[in-house]
Amino acid sequence: MNLNKTPKLSRQLGLVALTATGVCSMLGASINVVPFMIQKNVPGIGPYVLYAFAFAAIPAIFAALAYSILASSMPRAGGSYIYASRGLHPYLGFVASFSQWFGLSIVIGVIAYVTIPFIRDIFFELGWIQLSQTLEQGWMRISLALLLIWSFVGVNIRGSKSYAITLLPMMFLMFLLGGIVIVSGFYFSTSDFVTALEARENRSFFPMDTAVFDWRIFLSAAALLFSSFIGFDSIAQAGGEAKNPTKTLPKAILLSIASVGLFYFLFASAVYHTVPWSFVAEEAFKKDISAPGLLSYVLPSGLGIAILLGATIALINDLPAMLLSVSRLMFAWAKDGIFPNFITTIHKKYHTPNIALILAGGMASAGVFGSHFAGDFFLGIDIMVTSMMVNFLLMCITLITLPRVNRELADTIKIFKNRMLQLAIGWMGSVSLLLFLAVHTYKDFTSKVKEWYFHSTPIWLIVMGMASLLFFIKWKQMKRKGINPVRIFKVLPEE
Repeated sequence: MNLNKTPKLSRQLGLVALTATGVCSMLGASINVVPFMIQKNVPGIGPYVLYAFAFAAIPAIFAALAYSILASSMPRAGGSYIYASRGLHPYLGFVASFSQWFGLSIVIGVIAYVTIPFIRDIFFELGWIQLSQTLEQGWMRISLALLLIWSFVGVNIRGSKSYAITLLPMMFLMFLLGGIVIVSGFYFSTSDFVTALEARENRSFFPMDTAVFDWRIFLSAAALLFSSFIGFDSIAQAGGEAKNPTKTLPKAILLSIASVGLFYFLFASAVYHTVPWSFVAEEAFKKDISAPGLLSYVLPSGLGIAILLGATIALINDLPAMLLSVSRLMFAWAKDGIFPNFITTIHKKYHTPNIALILAGGMASAGVFGSHFAGDFFLGIDIMVTSMMVNFLLMCITLITLPRVNRELADTIKIFKNRMLQLAIGWMGSVSLLLFLAVHTYKDFTSKVKEWYFHSTPIWLIVMGMASLLFFIKWKQMKRKGINPVRIFKVLPEE
């Protein structure tokens, strides 16, 4: 009897592909848009954006360390769900991962929708005016955003080779073109920018030197800039397809957050070195701005198009990695019986969770329509930030509780084995994330919006309520069938 007839996930993702998954999930809107549009969303942050970014790195680093430790012990598809459900509590594991799934699914749609104006601007700079004007139309923007999502659903379904062939070249090109921003940003000066602005638009501008520092504004900005570090968690979701996972998963997580953090800081510093923060703040209130648009004043046309292309690639690169992440979460839920069993279907030829990927594409498509009708993509980013702060918080708490809840799995940890070090990471991560979550929630509730549903926290709470109801229904169903759910959540799922 052949026991291998049922297709299984195939472990084909090495260290480079896993690191690329984290890098490409982290770079995109975070680097090209958020550090500049934050001047509008957190008025008064002024020249303190880079300091807020550095402060935002603190809880992210603790969360990354917690993820790395847990990944070395529980290398399965659906990373965060598996970690918290086996090391904290099944319900909290589902809440942590559903929070993550909901936030990332929405943001996939947001990123696809935001990418189209970048493509439009490339056409405009190339002189293809009529084509760029066509992309201004709402139906065209929605259609192209959906095309991007479903193209990468197809890439993911075709397996790890197709995934790596698509992702790796774009990642290296993104770093290369992003390097132009860093070099040119530090090469030119504020005076060069002011001169170029006057020559192009006949507009005089006098930069402000100082601004009042306000801790409340600073913390609000740091909480939003925390979104820049979200993405390394996607590596953990690919735990069922990683080669030598107990070693490669932790390494990939730490490599991705270190490389992206350094690149991001250099990138944002370079732009603010040339473009006065007061100009960025003024423009942000008038229109959507980005790094390529700001530096276009001082760059030759060819280089301007190059960095615009780099920004577009950075955005597009988010999509395949994030689709991988959210699909593996659904796959893991279905394996444990929380979602319908058909979601565990694996493609016979490509050995990928094709049904989960199709459903992930559907949820991301909803994010496209939501972005279009809401009229403000920062709503989607706010939802993601809330979702991922809760997720990271529960990962840090899991690191604290794992030995007490599941001693057998705690004994299999391969890195940072010292228990005092683990507790220090867990507690410092928990405290810092609680602070950031409180600040972000306060900012959300005190912001002025047209309707209550433009606040991200109530939307998140409604979705979590629905998720909780689903979990408890499934939990009762398991018990009625004579299944002991507690026993299921004490061991890792079969590969």
